Amino acid sequence: MRILHILDHSIPLHSGYTFRTAAILREQRALGWETFHLTSPKQGKTAADVEDVDGLRFYRSPALEPGRAGLNEWRQIRTVEARLEQLARELKPDVLHAHSPVLNAIPAIRVGKKLGIPVVYEIRAFWEDAAVDHGTTTEGSLRYRATKALETWALKRIDHAFTICEGLRRDIVGRGIPESKVTVIPNAVDVEGFQLSGDADPELRRKLGLEGATVIGFVGSFYAYEGLDLLLDAFPKLLAQRPDLRLLLVGGGPQDANLKAQAQRLGIADKIVFTGRVPHSEVSRYYDQIDLLAYPRHSMRLTELVTPLKPLEAMAQGRLFVASDVGGHHELIRDGETGKLFKAGSADALADAVLDLLAHRDRWPAMRAAGRHFVEAVRNWKNSVANYAPVYRRLAHRKKAA
Repeated sequence: MRILHILDHSIPLHSGYTFRTAAILREQRALGWETFHLTSPKQGKTAADVEDVDGLRFYRSPALEPGRAGLNEWRQIRTVEARLEQLARELKPDVLHAHSPVLNAIPAIRVGKKLGIPVVYEIRAFWEDAAVDHGTTTEGSLRYRATKALETWALKRIDHAFTICEGLRRDIVGRGIPESKVTVIPNAVDVEGFQLSGDADPELRRKLGLEGATVIGFVGSFYAYEGLDLLLDAFPKLLAQRPDLRLLLVGGGPQDANLKAQAQRLGIADKIVFTGRVPHSEVSRYYDQIDLLAYPRHSMRLTELVTPLKPLEAMAQGRLFVASDVGGHHELIRDGETGKLFKAGSADALADAVLDLLAHRDRWPAMRAAGRHFVEAVRNWKNSVANYAPVYRRLAHRKKAA
């Protein structure tokens, strides 16, 4: 089985997208499949047209200079299409596997039709919903509707759709795609790659000014949908009940400056540690400083439909967390068993959930064990990637028969 993946970007860049991709590719190779990997111009300028990263070979598309909205996307599509056709003729894959966004699906559809290769499209989030959070469009706008129509156009022209969760599957079926043509490849973790949380490094704890504190924390990118502003809004109430609390925010992103300004307005800046981005190899040391993680995502289409990786990674490490009750969290978390849910958008509910867990540490061992068991038995990459096999086999057989 030879699969040519078309990707937005990949390692060595760090994101949930690249980590999911790398895990999928490694598990597919463990099954004996040959995988090839093309990244779009979104990878940026690279040292070479072909790069080997952590045992995986990536073919790169030429980087593009920024241009006008609309024109730039069209240039990206044509650039990927040209590189993809060249690779498909050379590598002779059984299946073209495009991954979000739709800018990768369109060239795959065009090349697949031209060369007679089946095409699958894996949706991790809809392009129109990501654009809303990034502030480049608004829900219901002309651009939003046009982008949604483009996603639907692509879905109706592929041989099969993959997606990451039930919320997105229901949305795809709602666009008129038969249920038999949609398969969920759930977000998962490489359990062996996550060790149970360890003791906090005392030197790092002193450096961060967290000695003697109980630490609430978040590790990741500071996007608006993550709801870190809600966490800050809840913190004065938390401090009134627990003066020993401190907030550790590890990472950075578009909301960085807004969050720091909000902390100043609330008078809690001296209780919050912003570390900035830290090297990936160091992340576990910062996780070990955190007593209780918080995932306060706001309710919007993106978060209601899409399941995140962070809660699964927390479970794999035996860590405790509170999370908003958006649809993406509901699909992953058993309230009171593997994590604690609170009403999305409510700072009071978030504060109450944190205080409740802190007041009942006797529950923690059982919750940690339940979370670890869930990822070991259910949400691991071996289980998830096995769902590709019947679709790939059917499409490859059909190609040979043609």
